[in-house]
Amino acid sequence: MLKNKNVVLAVTGSIAAYKIANLASMLKKLHANITVLMTQNATNFINPITFETLTGNKCLIDTFDRNFQYSVEHVSLAKSTDVVLIAPASANVIGKIANGIADDMLTTTVMACTCKKIVAPAMNTHMYENPIVQDNIKKLQHYGYEVITPDTGYLACGDIGPGKMPSEQVLLEYILREVAYEKDMIGKKVLVTAGPTREKLDPVRYITNHSTGKMGYAIAKHCMQRGAEVTLVTGKTDTPKPPFVKVVEIMSAQDMFEAVKERSQEQDIIIKAAAVADYRPAQVSEEKVKKKDGDLSIPLERTVDILQYLGDNRREGQYLCGFSMETENMLENSRAKLEKKHVDMIVANNLKQEGAGFGTDTNIVTLITKDNMKELPIMTKEEVAKQIIDAILA
Repeated sequence: MLKNKNVVLAVTGSIAAYKIANLASMLKKLHANITVLMTQNATNFINPITFETLTGNKCLIDTFDRNFQYSVEHVSLAKSTDVVLIAPASANVIGKIANGIADDMLTTTVMACTCKKIVAPAMNTHMYENPIVQDNIKKLQHYGYEVITPDTGYLACGDIGPGKMPSEQVLLEYILREVAYEKDMIGKKVLVTAGPTREKLDPVRYITNHSTGKMGYAIAKHCMQRGAEVTLVTGKTDTPKPPFVKVVEIMSAQDMFEAVKERSQEQDIIIKAAAVADYRPAQVSEEKVKKKDGDLSIPLERTVDILQYLGDNRREGQYLCGFSMETENMLENSRAKLEKKHVDMIVANNLKQEGAGFGTDTNIVTLITKDNMKELPIMTKEEVAKQIIDAILA
């Protein structure tokens, strides 16, 4: 994912410095080229050899180190860098950069970089809340730096409060948002539905399905990484919510319909990846309900057809994509759905195929449009998401 991307990790003197070793490893697995800069104080918390082993690149500390090819190192590195993450960012380094002080390899390189610069403060709560530090953070934001709000929790000093550096996964997500893909969806609004719906039978029981939301979440995250403004309407699921996405949580099919209807006219692309429970309890008299107490054979009626509504009420220029999960006659049924519901694309898969459907990290789908059909091999749901969006944008 990050092949040919140059990432600079700038590590300062904080106990949280050890977390960056894991972050470097995560970036390496995504094929990024990583250079680690350290302040001299940071070397008291973690050895530079650790980073050199993980990244395969020399860890830079001394501005006047002569052990490299002849060039003005902090300038040449700055020219080739795609994103800089300063993490953990101490109060000292935040103050120096905010006020234009560049007196070591880390601060001179950061000053010379014209790419996106992300700062993750990590320090004692009272230091973080100090008005001078807060003013310096605001100054960095004024100059275009992105500042990650620290977590609140138990700190190494024993205090409890804000100042804890977020997890390595959170830091990685900030980097991925910046450099994972070209920003060819900036200005586009995308709505994705995902996960299962639940229809209550009584105070205890409900009808649902096996959807985990993984496919829809992957699509929402991919659109975000390409620069889109994304709204995710999702049923209850244990799948972690994608970052930097507006999440609207719902329960029933009617809830999902209302959430989609309210927002549909302002969207450029709508992708219905949710697995809606197709039936809900029929409206019956209280007397009949009492008679059926404990009886599973409660009368049912079909839920609202969200995709049909979208197709019948689309605005000009809007792109609609639906999913079709079949156990037989996949292509025929999916093509019929494409025409009946007046949508632009149907993503079809056969639930009987191993590696496809609910609860897996992979999928096997066929992209069906009015004029084309593209069968995809088994791939991760993240890769499928990219294929779907590439096809929509094309």
